[in-house]
Amino acid sequence: MITVHHLNNSRSQRVLWLLEELGVPYEVKRYERDPETQLAPPALLKVHPLGKSPVITDGAETVAESGAIVEYLVEVYGGRAAAPLKPAPGTAEARRFTYWLHFAEGSAMPPLVMKLVFNKIKAAKMPFFARPIARAIAENVERSFIDPNLQRQAAFMEAELATRPCFAGDAFSAADIQMSFPVEAAAQRAGLAASTPRLAEWLARMHARPAYQRALATGGPYDYA
Repeated sequence: MITVHHLNNSRSQRVLWLLEELGVPYEVKRYERDPETQLAPPALLKVHPLGKSPVITDGAETVAESGAIVEYLVEVYGGRAAAPLKPAPGTAEARRFTYWLHFAEGSAMPPLVMKLVFNKIKAAKMPFFARPIARAIAENVERSFIDPNLQRQAAFMEAELATRPCFAGDAFSAADIQMSFPVEAAAQRAGLAASTPRLAEWLARMHARPAYQRALATGGPYDYA
């Protein structure tokens, strides 16, 4: 039996979604973030040395990192899905699948994490004389580096979806599941502007999938939805 070590409001929500799409039985062990630091609890260190989520256990296997988990589940259990969740090897769709599977965490998430960190800096408690300095530095970094990167990435994703309905091609795949979190995070932290209607429409289609809704019901409150 697969166990998903599920942290609230985290990337592990898309692991639940993938398992629902695959139709694979699983169980959920829940962990809650520290309400002040928003960090994962120390209990996750007993599952994986980094103490982060997502992480799954499947018999003797322990798999961490979203992309690695997606690849493992599709490879081992992909045959159970009603439709293939990975394109045929050697195709253009397969190459796009691999690209977006890695783009999600390798390119899309770093500026979104920076956006979150610098927003926290602006809101952090500090001596009154330091506050305007910290805020000015944070706003300068956002304006000169973070926001332009987010805008460039959003425009790139919008252009990609102009030629096909899903990230790997015409068919829904696990690459769409992997891309869901950065797009959800972008919608929450930076907004999906009127200039990215295809991206907003794609996200609405993903949220409307029955398996996504089942995963939400299983995972509990999820701010990004």
